Amino acid sequence: MKLGVLVSGKLGLTVLKSIINSFEIIFVFTDKNSNYISNFCDRKNIPCFIGNPRNNKSSSFIFNKSIDVLVSVNYLFIIKKNLICHPKILAFNIHGSLLPKYRGRTPHVWAIINGEKKTGITAHIIDNTCDTGDIIYQEEITIKKSYTGADILKIFELRYPYITLKVLNDISKNSINRLKQDEKKASYFPKRSPHDGKINLNMKSKKIYDWVRAQSFPYPGSFLIYKSNKIIIDQVKVLSIKFDKKLRNGTVININPLRIKVEDGILELTKLRNPSESFKINTIFE
Repeated sequence: MKLGVLVSGKLGLTVLKSIINSFEIIFVFTDKNSNYISNFCDRKNIPCFIGNPRNNKSSSFIFNKSIDVLVSVNYLFIIKKNLICHPKILAFNIHGSLLPKYRGRTPHVWAIINGEKKTGITAHIIDNTCDTGDIIYQEEITIKKSYTGADILKIFELRYPYITLKVLNDISKNSINRLKQDEKKASYFPKRSPHDGKINLNMKSKKIYDWVRAQSFPYPGSFLIYKSNKIIIDQVKVLSIKFDKKLRNGTVININPLRIKVEDGILELTKLRNPSESFKINTIFE
């Protein structure tokens, strides 16, 4: 079976390496920052399109490159009709949520932010809108209370290759089952950027805990401002101790360990990414 593969990032490279010996890869699409993917393609003599293929920029590249299946994993760009319609059999994507919930970008991060107890992985048909095509495989992942976005990503790195191979083998045997998504259960969450990580100190402590763990390293991170400096926080602990409700949210009440007052209690800032700042009691995080 001949494949076209759309991949970005280390997760995309992991899947690409997992399928290269089982199927014939006719071409690869990636983004300009995933140079380890383009370098891998150079070593394997696989034609590679680098950059955003919108506005039919890739039409001449895929011309005369016949494929049976188009596979998308962690790909950065929206896939347009000329690519969707290119394979003889179908095009499918691997998405990091239990579709139709959490359509959009970095869905596992959003799931942790929202305090979900489970997420998952879905293989679905690619259609003309975002993450709306028929489901062809799905599995559930439990989100433990301590899990970070990076922890879920590690699970993805283990499961994505298996799922991609399973779906491809099912397609080759003509044994896939298609399940339409229930639009009544659908939700969509947008792309996040580094400035979106600022902590709202008026949130409840449990919400802040989820906010921080979801975006911890290697993601850009949650942050507060202290004396005009951006302090990135990768881990916090919710404490069950008495506190002065009259104190302003963000007030430093202890230095070592570093503790601050929030809306409904005390948070201990247990891991800072840039811990060079000198903190003082009764000063304020913003």
